[in-house]
Amino acid sequence: MAETASQTITIAAAPERVWAIACEFESYPDWAKDVKDVIVRSRDGDGRPDQVEYRASALGRSTHYTLSYDYSQAPNVLAWHMVRGDIMRTIDGAYHFSPAANGGTEVRYDLAIELVVPLPGFVKRRAEVRILNTVRELKARAEA
Repeated sequence: MAETASQTITIAAAPERVWAIACEFESYPDWAKDVKDVIVRSRDGDGRPDQVEYRASALGRSTHYTLSYDYSQAPNVLAWHMVRGDIMRTIDGAYHFSPAANGGTEVRYDLAIELVVPLPGFVKRRAEVRILNTVRELKARAEA
């Protein structure tokens, strides 16, 4: 069964800027602490990355996974699901972008992950905190 988490944050940057940063996958290692390497494996008809391979820190080790991106609700939602991974069975998620007061952006980050090997609750909670930190790192990048 997949573990789910969600976080909402307000970013003091225009929705267009936040969207652009979220879709700039090759720059993730510059601002997302746990992302170590990104390779765009394929692009859609509009030139947007639609299959992206990641190498990231997870649970004290390096993990590899490939996500497929869905732009059908752009620029309001950027959704993804896992195509393949080494320690995860599934990764499904989405950024939801909406205008906030004063020209800012409200971002809701939803994530569902199922690992190949079950973990104790305290380890899962620690991992969840690190994963949800990505939205705070997005905020820092957009507001810089």
